[in-house]
Amino acid sequence: MVTSADTEFEIKRLREEIDKHNYLYHHQDAPEITDVEFDVLFRNLQRLELEHPEFLASDSPTQRVGSPPLKSHAKIIHEVPMLSLDNAFSEQDLADFEARVLARLKTSDIIRYCCEPKIDGVAISLIYEEGKLVCGATRGDGTTGEDVTQNVRTIDTVPLCLDGTGYPELLEVRGEIYFPRSAFKAVNQLSIGRGERPFANPRNAAAGSLRQLDSRLTAKRKLSMFCYSVVQAKGGHLPDKQSEILLKLETWGLPINPLIEVRQGVKNCIEFFGKLLSRREYLDYDIDGVVFKVDSLDFQERLGVLTRTPRWAIAHKFPPEKGVSVVKNVEFQVGRTGALTPVARLEPVKIGGVTVSNVTLHNMQEIERLGLMIGDSVLINRAGDVIPKVISVIAKKRPGNAKRIELPNTCPSCGSTITNNEAVAKCISGRDCPGRLRENIRHFASRSAMDIDGLGEKIIDQLIAASLVNSPADLYKLSREQFIQLDRLGPKSADNLIAALEKSKKTTLAKFIYALGIEEVGEYTSVVLARSFFGLNLLFEATISNLMSVPDIGLIVAQKIYEFLRVEKNQSLINELISLGIHWDIEEPPEVKQVLRGEVWVLTGTLSTLTRNDAKVRLQALGAKVSGSVSSKTDCVVAGDASGSKLIKAKALNIRIIYEAELLKLLEQRNV
Repeated sequence: MVTSADTEFEIKRLREEIDKHNYLYHHQDAPEITDVEFDVLFRNLQRLELEHPEFLASDSPTQRVGSPPLKSHAKIIHEVPMLSLDNAFSEQDLADFEARVLARLKTSDIIRYCCEPKIDGVAISLIYEEGKLVCGATRGDGTTGEDVTQNVRTIDTVPLCLDGTGYPELLEVRGEIYFPRSAFKAVNQLSIGRGERPFANPRNAAAGSLRQLDSRLTAKRKLSMFCYSVVQAKGGHLPDKQSEILLKLETWGLPINPLIEVRQGVKNCIEFFGKLLSRREYLDYDIDGVVFKVDSLDFQERLGVLTRTPRWAIAHKFPPEKGVSVVKNVEFQVGRTGALTPVARLEPVKIGGVTVSNVTLHNMQEIERLGLMIGDSVLINRAGDVIPKVISVIAKKRPGNAKRIELPNTCPSCGSTITNNEAVAKCISGRDCPGRLRENIRHFASRSAMDIDGLGEKIIDQLIAASLVNSPADLYKLSREQFIQLDRLGPKSADNLIAALEKSKKTTLAKFIYALGIEEVGEYTSVVLARSFFGLNLLFEATISNLMSVPDIGLIVAQKIYEFLRVEKNQSLINELISLGIHWDIEEPPEVKQVLRGEVWVLTGTLSTLTRNDAKVRLQALGAKVSGSVSSKTDCVVAGDASGSKLIKAKALNIRIIYEAELLKLLEQRNV
């Protein structure tokens, strides 16, 4: 007679065996059984769990099939921001990087680097508690991402439960989710067979698959993952080298790239770069370069980070893919700031899996630099493998009827006069220009701004042409009947747009600031402003000096914000939008606890991300007394670049020393 204990034991045995074969297949590329034999094991486990649901566990391999659709992804705030990397495009860039590392470490010793393929995928953060996967989040803006845990759980190479022992109680791992070339090809073949449009490239397909609201669709895509770092390890111990940490992750069942190597000095890194470049086309995943990281964690800490990039790592990008096309025409588009941008219309050419038919030429100076004429054959690449760019004109192919490109005398959208300085040509009619209005409305409605679902370019064009919309506020005054009158817009679509507009009224301060389209203010700056001022009133009252005290905001950006908020028309627009129902949760400034009360701190050297005075004020807000000299009563010394005698004395007195990255982390954690 089969007992409950026997069934539980058999389920556990099957899970362990399936996990083992998954690991051998996905991590070691050394399967011990056939696909048919694996399927038999999997079906037996599914049958037993179905018959005995009391033994079903969230970390069972059968639970990767996905869940019913979500209405939306929740937001996740990264406790440790997801940073970007500086890029190197030449051997000289790498040599300059190493020179900076050696200078900052004040050493002439050969630096050891962990060399990792740069996977062309989607950045992901995974959090394990007590060895179990509890959260998966996208990078987002680096500070706030989307909760995609259900989707991540469907990826075979992501362990639901860590193997072995010795892992920290809380482990946060960062990595890259990608679409294997073989799986991507299979999905596209299936789509073509169904008469559906295939995906353009693996990276975009991976991003779209990961953000599916229905994780069952994600499960069908057969995504994969490589881990590349640990950012949190609470209640446990990790090695003191990047390369050894990755090896430790592998023992816990987390996938790492098999091509990772440790190299001594930048010359050997360059050799590794060439080696990977030659192997690139034979891999089953896309890579767009190599990431070089200083291997020593002690050195990483001493090198620190800038606001958004670590000083101890750099990405050496592969030469981007190129193509040749012909410039059929050049048109001038009016942007949301009124600037005229020349855009080349090309004979369509496929580059890196994407068809390119339009390329921005930026300004007339760029056209002159290239010596470009209409009719020219041009060499195009996709800068960073994303943005198409004209690299050069193929002069030998210039036809006899090639035409010069002339800046128009009047705005192509409204006919107003054009002002032209050395850098930018602008329409003088301001926001009343239809072209500028179109781009402002498009920006306002975009996903990163007010996120008005379904309000596309064609609808915006019709609304402006019919004089139904003359500012973003007018969108919220539109009726169902006015939408129905538009070309090819039925009652259901009109209802959806009305619902989307209503939904967009509940937003965040950061999104609202970004939606206003202030020059030089992108998504990241909008988030920083929202977190620094906690409300529009405080932002309106901010001086240029106040704005410049915010991280990443310099004089030019501060002036743009200050001037925008003092234009009466802009003030009226903001007030009107709020009166129409746009709102967000009010964030009160957090109460700052004086955790450093009674401590004596000393600042020495030059800080790169904030002034000494700003650091002093923020430390004083935490209760510290900031002194100008080091003594036996000093509790901590903050050492910046070019620290001198104060640092030497602190070391002699065995006083605690921290560097800029640690200071910034302390201030950010305390929100001062």
